[in-house]
Amino acid sequence: MTVRREFKGPASCRSDLVIGQEEPSAVAREQLARGGSVLLHGPAGIGKSTVLRALAAEYAPTARTVLRCSATESESHLPFLALADLLGLVLEEISGALPAAQRTALESALTGRGESTLQRDGLALRLAVLSALRALAAKGPVLIVADDLQWLDSASAELLGFAARRLGETPVQMLCAVRTEDEEYGRHLRACPPDTLSVRLGPLSRAQVSALLDQRGYTGLPRSTVRDIHRTSGGNPLFALELGRALAENPTPPRPGEPLPVPTSLRALVLSRLEMLSDEARRTLLVASAGARPTPALLHAAGRENADAECAQAAELGLLATEPEGPAVRFAHPLISAALYAEAPAQERRAAHAALSTAASDPIERARHLALATTGTDPDVAARLAEAAALARDRGAPSVAASLGLLAARHTPAGSEPGPDERRLLAAEDAITAGEVDLARDIAREVLTRATVPAERVRAWMVVIEAAGQALGDVDSVFPQALADAGDDPGLLALVYYQLAWRGLVVEGDFAEARQEAAHAAELAARGRDRRTELMALAFQASTETLMGHPDAPATIRRALKEPQDPYVACHHNGVGSARYRWLLMSDQLTEARATITALLREVRRRGMVESEVHFLRFLAETELRCGHCGRALDLARESLRLARDTGIGEGASAMLTSLAEASGGDAERALALAREAVGHAEEDGDQMYLSRALAALGYAQLVAGDAQAAVAALRRVRELEAHLGITDPARGRWHGDLAEALVRVGEPAEAQGVIDVAREHALRLGRESVLAVLDRSEALVRAERGDLEGAAAQLTSAQDRLAKLGHGLEEARAAFALAQLRTGRPGPTSYDEAARLFRRCRAQPWLRRVDAAAAARPAEPEAVPAVLDGLAAMERQVAALVMEGATNREIAARLFVSVKTVEATLTRVYRKLGIRSRVDIVRLAAGRRAK
Repeated sequence: MTVRREFKGPASCRSDLVIGQEEPSAVAREQLARGGSVLLHGPAGIGKSTVLRALAAEYAPTARTVLRCSATESESHLPFLALADLLGLVLEEISGALPAAQRTALESALTGRGESTLQRDGLALRLAVLSALRALAAKGPVLIVADDLQWLDSASAELLGFAARRLGETPVQMLCAVRTEDEEYGRHLRACPPDTLSVRLGPLSRAQVSALLDQRGYTGLPRSTVRDIHRTSGGNPLFALELGRALAENPTPPRPGEPLPVPTSLRALVLSRLEMLSDEARRTLLVASAGARPTPALLHAAGRENADAECAQAAELGLLATEPEGPAVRFAHPLISAALYAEAPAQERRAAHAALSTAASDPIERARHLALATTGTDPDVAARLAEAAALARDRGAPSVAASLGLLAARHTPAGSEPGPDERRLLAAEDAITAGEVDLARDIAREVLTRATVPAERVRAWMVVIEAAGQALGDVDSVFPQALADAGDDPGLLALVYYQLAWRGLVVEGDFAEARQEAAHAAELAARGRDRRTELMALAFQASTETLMGHPDAPATIRRALKEPQDPYVACHHNGVGSARYRWLLMSDQLTEARATITALLREVRRRGMVESEVHFLRFLAETELRCGHCGRALDLARESLRLARDTGIGEGASAMLTSLAEASGGDAERALALAREAVGHAEEDGDQMYLSRALAALGYAQLVAGDAQAAVAALRRVRELEAHLGITDPARGRWHGDLAEALVRVGEPAEAQGVIDVAREHALRLGRESVLAVLDRSEALVRAERGDLEGAAAQLTSAQDRLAKLGHGLEEARAAFALAQLRTGRPGPTSYDEAARLFRRCRAQPWLRRVDAAAAARPAEPEAVPAVLDGLAAMERQVAALVMEGATNREIAARLFVSVKTVEATLTRVYRKLGIRSRVDIVRLAAGRRAK
């Protein structure tokens, strides 16, 4: 029997309901699966009821009886109400199992007939609840689901706790949720079994808040707005959704510098204690809410003479958090500050900003407060704001600079020099630097509706193109308009042709065209005396030449490094520093490459260049991966991916690199998922350049996962794409060795040799030593497949030594692993210890698992393998030996980390080489061996 089961569908169908709470949900799920009880706790709106419903929906089918109650504050004074919710519908079923005195007391409490109280019928009631739960559990497991435990009436809480403490091994589980602040949940555990696990639900990240808003239909919000929602809500999902709803219903978004609109529902929730403050104390808190970093000293300077006492009063009411070791005045929750500000009349807000415009010590803060205290245009205020924006830019705070620039534009009178639109465009460019592409695009589109000056229009078009990221195909219509606005001005044309170079590369997938457009842009920029654009174009030209294996690449890099330099270009992810780093990495100068990219990352972080930070984190991760530092690479790649998802910048590229890092040092399944995500991003954006890299990552992940057939399919696509793109340098994607290895595994050694020969020709021409060593490792597998085992062993040994000297730790370990596999089942050393040691040094967990599987799969006594198997390649001998042991194809695939298709293909080759027809004949060979 199941009672009041209101939860429909398995949890897997309701995963959207627990966005951001996956980890605590998993912890709770494990506890429930062990037969234990769970108490979810956290502040109001954090998602406790949502998680409770999802978990109950998942575990209700495992229980015969589900008992549920959900208390409310207004009913918490009514005795036995929660008990009636829990047991009311099963009273008839269990009453016959209770002793008369217990039955009478329980019926009286649940029905309200008689005058049962804990004082009069305490023992009988306590025993009745315990007996009732035992009676239900005797027929099958019982799940008690109790929400809002803090409002449970005291009588029900006492009775439930008494029974819970005495249930012992009785199959009764409790799943409860309680509203708490901080860690104050201990007293609520008294209503739960002794082994109850308390699970705290925490705030959501910015990315999780964004996903939640999208899931609830509040889509299309600029990322800067989502950032403000996350900050104001403190990551609380209920608060975030209410703020999102208020924005969706408000046709006029808040102006720069203004907080988000706070709906009345949230104001009432967080400001209920505000009425207990005096008017003067409320004004003091308003000044604090208007300040960026309020302190008692700042409040005193702003004219709040009794700030200390008034803040102490607010702290006692829970409006402010106490800071015993710091001078800051901090609100107990960011929403209190936002609601207090939203509640205040506009005149009082301006007065607070006016006071802070003279009290604040920081010039940026003074300028911001002056702007928010001023109505209408004012050239002096606009000038101060423009100066503050420049200062914020120099400090590495482009997001602040963009906000101040928009305020400056708002206060700039028409006809001024510089004008409002020029200041808006500068703000848009700051927003691009800060990674706030939605804001930048909106500003540029607004300028284009009225701007007539060609320079302003072209700058606006450039912002629109930059904001498109890798999806340049989406803004194809922009380029003709931008060229028309540029006219014959070489400086303006240089800007457009630089973006056309990117379009040729990303959309058309034509490196030759991209190189020509970049060279043309550099020439135009030099004529127009625009050194920044000239350097960016030269850096782009150098990068394309490097990837193409073009002989002019070193000379172009030298041209791009000539003085005068531009500090912005020097550290930009598409600038000359990045081009030089790529050259160093591809030339096996790993130590210098790491030093270069580390310095670039430090500088872009100082400047607040978010997009460059995303890419440089990825570049540093790639460098560490080359060096065999898989754990470090994985940490950096995950950091890059988190930042990319948070900002919406470079998600595909970061997913691609994180896939490579996961396949090398993390989890192969996650690697596959991330690689497919990267492929999806590239295909959606029409990005041919990153599609090839994403497919290369997918092929590598499939090879590590043991699916050689799928790896071949993905890497063949890479070969076709790069041939179309004109990429000839095998150091760019370094997929050639993986394709050759996968081809050998599926029985295509001839094609594998062809891949090696083509790649080797280019690697020799360009001096790519590590690529040549990897190709030799792959060629050794081809030689082993063809029966030249001694030659293969010598080639693998040489490749391993060269890779070690070059510092490519992971590739060195792979060579050692291939050598150990080659020797398996043959006379001589067969230990996998060296490969395991090298992979362990790299923290290459997926490869370590493959070594363990290979070591476990090898025959216990290699000398017992029939001599007839001597002519087989290493993989063929392993498969044949396992067939002799009676293993199925699926078991062999699992032990060797390959696919079932690979096992089948390998067996086909074994049959052909041994002149037999089926696995039965292999077993007969084994039987013949035993007969001897």
